[in-house]
Amino acid sequence: MNTTAAVTTGHVTAVLRLPDGADPTAAARAARMLPGGWHLGPAAGPVLLDITSGPCSVSADDHAIRLSLPARQLRTDTLAYVTYTALERLRQQQHRVSVHANAAVAPDGRAVLLLGSKGTGKTTTTLALGELGWTHAGDDLVVLAEDADGTLSVLPGKPTAAVRPADPALHHLPKPIVDLAPFADRPTPLALIVRLGVHPAAGSGRLLAATPFSVNERLRLHEMLARYISGLPTPLTGVSGTPYGPVWPIDTPDCARWRSHLLDRLERTPYLYLQAAGARAAAELIAREYNR
Repeated sequence: MNTTAAVTTGHVTAVLRLPDGADPTAAARAARMLPGGWHLGPAAGPVLLDITSGPCSVSADDHAIRLSLPARQLRTDTLAYVTYTALERLRQQQHRVSVHANAAVAPDGRAVLLLGSKGTGKTTTTLALGELGWTHAGDDLVVLAEDADGTLSVLPGKPTAAVRPADPALHHLPKPIVDLAPFADRPTPLALIVRLGVHPAAGSGRLLAATPFSVNERLRLHEMLARYISGLPTPLTGVSGTPYGPVWPIDTPDCARWRSHLLDRLERTPYLYLQAAGARAAAELIAREYNR
């Protein structure tokens, strides 16, 4: 017998149908790894995500997304990760988007979004901002929203971080997962975007204006805004094999148009490139620039 329930994750709620034999226990335990958590509740409304048991596949029409997973994956945390990604279409239809970024809230209650590739210092700089009295708002995965009045806001992102141990002898081990505290509990107006480059060779550190966008910056942002709706691996760390890699056919022309509009909004937001030799220096540069 199929089970119908409402799932809330990534700051959206949708009705999903699960096949007999699916066990959401492991998925619920993955809640701390996703923005907005992951939990089930009473269903109301049409089914937007129909999950069945079988070979991996994804298909969609204007009304619903259909996702097939092997029975074994329906009993693991993969269920949470694929649900989060499948609902990216609904998220973007509501003018919200998952981004690969960190975020922190300044003492005056406005947010800074920290962008950068893996290893460019997002987590360590966010932790350093926390030491300066800022509030965490997400590590590696954040939801950015455009409100009805056109204001850009940061919704609380992933509330945990993988932090490398201070002892170099332990660097070969998996990074321990820590809870970020204090952590934002509500949407926060976006005040500043910083693309990080933290590296020992960066010298004394500097900030450069990133607008107007270069072609490369527009391409980087375009890829970032589209990556989750396209089913790229991040943050699907729990998935093995298909649909881990292939592009998911869940995008729509309206979502694509809104992402293009959002690129223009980001270009009108204070946006800087930062280079610094260490995370503490980067955090101090951000705090100093923010308080100017």
